[in-house]
Amino acid sequence: MTSGVHGNDWSKQSLFVDGQWSAAADGGTREIHSPHDGSLVRVVAEATAADTHRAIAAARAAFDDGRWSALPWLQRGALLSRVADLMQRDHAELSRLESEDTGKRLVESGFDIDDVISVFRYCAGVDEPGPADSGVTEAGVSSVVVHEPLGVAGLITPWNYPLLQVSWKAAPALLAGCTFVLKPSELTPSTAVHLMRLLAEAGLPDGVANLVLGAGAAAGAPLATDPRVDIVSFTGGLATGRVLMAAAAATVKKVALELGGKNPNIIFADADLDAAIDNTVTFAFLHSGQVCSAGSRLLVERGIHDRVVTELARRADAIRLGGPDDPQAETGALISAGHREKVERYLAAAVAEGAVLVSGGTRPTDPALAAGNYLRPAVLDHCRTEMRCVQDEAFGPTVTVEVFDTEAEAIRLGNDTVYGLSGAVWTADAERGARVAAALRHGTIWVNDAGPYRAAAEWGGYKQSGVGRELGHAGLAEYQEIKHIWTREQAVRSGWFRDSQLP
Repeated sequence: MTSGVHGNDWSKQSLFVDGQWSAAADGGTREIHSPHDGSLVRVVAEATAADTHRAIAAARAAFDDGRWSALPWLQRGALLSRVADLMQRDHAELSRLESEDTGKRLVESGFDIDDVISVFRYCAGVDEPGPADSGVTEAGVSSVVVHEPLGVAGLITPWNYPLLQVSWKAAPALLAGCTFVLKPSELTPSTAVHLMRLLAEAGLPDGVANLVLGAGAAAGAPLATDPRVDIVSFTGGLATGRVLMAAAAATVKKVALELGGKNPNIIFADADLDAAIDNTVTFAFLHSGQVCSAGSRLLVERGIHDRVVTELARRADAIRLGGPDDPQAETGALISAGHREKVERYLAAAVAEGAVLVSGGTRPTDPALAAGNYLRPAVLDHCRTEMRCVQDEAFGPTVTVEVFDTEAEAIRLGNDTVYGLSGAVWTADAERGARVAAALRHGTIWVNDAGPYRAAAEWGGYKQSGVGRELGHAGLAEYQEIKHIWTREQAVRSGWFRDSQLP
């Protein structure tokens, strides 16, 4: 393997294919700029479709010759454990790279890297699923079900949690025995580059993990269409997910999609309001709302509406914006100027259709933030379920507020969305909490909490929030094939057709 990237110009050696660092086939590059102040962070290679096809060929060869899939399960898990140790060693560097690309506070990026390490450690400790009895009971016959590596995985990941989203895919894929081609967001490639260095340092064979950088149309699209790829796993926007799903249909490959949500956060009047409001602020405005599971849709029982909205607006107005190195900052910039403008258009359209902006939604006046993509957290009151602001995902620091009068109405409103990723319920009534959680059509429901996930618990959505699961045993199963093996102890003639006996 050649040496890793150095300095800020990575353009000559930031694609990783078959154990070698290289530039793009046509020499193309992309500049990465800080969302905090627009400064140039680094220059990376911009892959072409030819680069991705080359990476697919390397991953296919590495899978087919068994250099990784044939290794014992415990040996694959041990390598994941070594990677986790190396990440812990490079924790500060990974946090810095993540913050430079995303504009997140360093402390927040540090928490994200902790979560990445936890995913690798979890996968490293998962027991191998042994052969399972199929349930067939027939004399002289063994009928078992076994799990095998699926093959080559195409992994396409977003910009909001760059390395964390990679870990949710790469760690279980490697444990299962798959090889992969990773295409991270073109806006936030740096920690993916560093991960390739750590995988190689840990001893992963060449060709098992491959990295291409660049825009989806060129670098990512072949992962959905190439017949040598067995699964494409994508996290990102609904529109792109639909395109990828359609493209993958031509080769009938497996598809796993996590496509965001419009997540209801339901507060009943009997809830601990101090805890509910505090968590609502975090649920809605963490990472400036650029979270697929953000609680961007608040449903409040009518009798407590005024109290909740007044306090929510006060808390939103008090949030301090700032860059990665600002120790007083509580959240950072949006990923790009274009994305901020999109959120601003969303807010303007919400007001035009009757919502009342009671807090935020403006660019900060602090001169120190003028060069960044900052936007004050916004609270939209007097919203109704049919409004586009309630139905559409803003993916920014916004929350809409609706009221309900009954439990049944809260459930109906909470399910009135094409999405189904997550939701939260706040109530002192345990039976009510259980009823509402059971009735909501979302992949994760928190009761008297909002936002936590653990590597051992499955994650994914209902409806147009996607298909498949990540994390937990179901997340591992996405990268496995199930095979049924039928063995008869002693061969016998079928006797079905006449004159079938050998002379």
